[in-house]
Amino acid sequence: MQRERSSSMALVTGAPAGAGGMGVHAATVLRALAHGGAPLHVLGPPPTDARLAALPGVVWHTPPRLLLSSVQRWTPYRWLTGALQLRQDAHLGQWAASRLEQLRPSRLYTFTQVGLEPLEWARRAGVPSVVDNPNGHIAGFRAIYVRETWRQARRPHLGHPTPAAVRRIEREYALANAIRVASPWSRDSMVRGGVPEGKIAVIDHLIDIERFRPPATRPPAEGPLRVCFVGSLDVRKGFHYLLRAIRQVGAGRVQLRIVGATGDRVSRQLFQRESQGLALEAVPGDPRPAYANAELFVLPTLEDGFGLVVGEAMASGLPVVVTDQCGAAAWVEPGQTGWVVPAAREQALAAAMEKAFRQRAELSGMGARARAAIEARAAADPLTRLRTWFESVVS
Repeated sequence: MQRERSSSMALVTGAPAGAGGMGVHAATVLRALAHGGAPLHVLGPPPTDARLAALPGVVWHTPPRLLLSSVQRWTPYRWLTGALQLRQDAHLGQWAASRLEQLRPSRLYTFTQVGLEPLEWARRAGVPSVVDNPNGHIAGFRAIYVRETWRQARRPHLGHPTPAAVRRIEREYALANAIRVASPWSRDSMVRGGVPEGKIAVIDHLIDIERFRPPATRPPAEGPLRVCFVGSLDVRKGFHYLLRAIRQVGAGRVQLRIVGATGDRVSRQLFQRESQGLALEAVPGDPRPAYANAELFVLPTLEDGFGLVVGEAMASGLPVVVTDQCGAAAWVEPGQTGWVVPAAREQALAAAMEKAFRQRAELSGMGARARAAIEARAAADPLTRLRTWFESVVS
């Protein structure tokens, strides 16, 4: 005899809420769902922010630790990082499904990669479900890595997502009752990949306008143009096109500050090669000092379902340069709050930075308009919209 479902909700995530782009994304979903009245069971790594751990009505379920460091070091997984990620995702998904069988929630919200087994459980149990897809269609996501890794290093792409991971995530798309994305760009990518448009909802991200705000003062606009880039030094983020663009503008005319760690071996070697002779600093950590010191933010991404750092930079009072393959481009008013350029084109990035040089006295005004645009979006209360949409889908 099948046990009765409880009136609780479940959220499955593979990222610790609060840390990094995916962690911030998970944290906003958590805050939206935690105000739904019913208990919320969160299945995934523990949060990095103690305030999230203390949210009322939230019950945390932490998966068992995977002892994979020796596996990664002493086996082919050292090079086959995509296969290792797939193994980790499947392990967490299997664990989450087993917990769901015990908890019997009445609604499910899960992120891609770790959602297959929970979604299969939901289908068997008759529980309505939503999947959150942070990027474009997973097949397009992989195609960028395959193309760019070969173009830049003449090597096959061995990282995430593998072909098996693509099949796994496509199955998640099929199983979910509805799919949440954060931009029209991401929705269009999904539709091109074969997902029915009626199954997809575009719901904005929330930018923390208290944490990210313009500084009281910035350094004077003199000397090299101060540019910042925040994100992993990963070929999908297109950092190498930015470095080449700076070389075109003139290595002495741009001072670049990067906040983010290098990615795989190909990306590390590419960064070492392309950064030679440039005035730059690359450090991990809090991006706010970089935003406060900069005059211009650039995200040269080749594929990005949104790009939270764009919203953070705008909230920090910076004009931005983004590519047309970035979901956050929809937030940019060209010539007023920044510029949108074609992806994988260092010439276009260089031209945008030259425009910034010519309009250097106007950049602070553009940044003020960028801040106002983010404040207006925050006032629209995207968390309430996400919660309302979720409840309408799973009711």
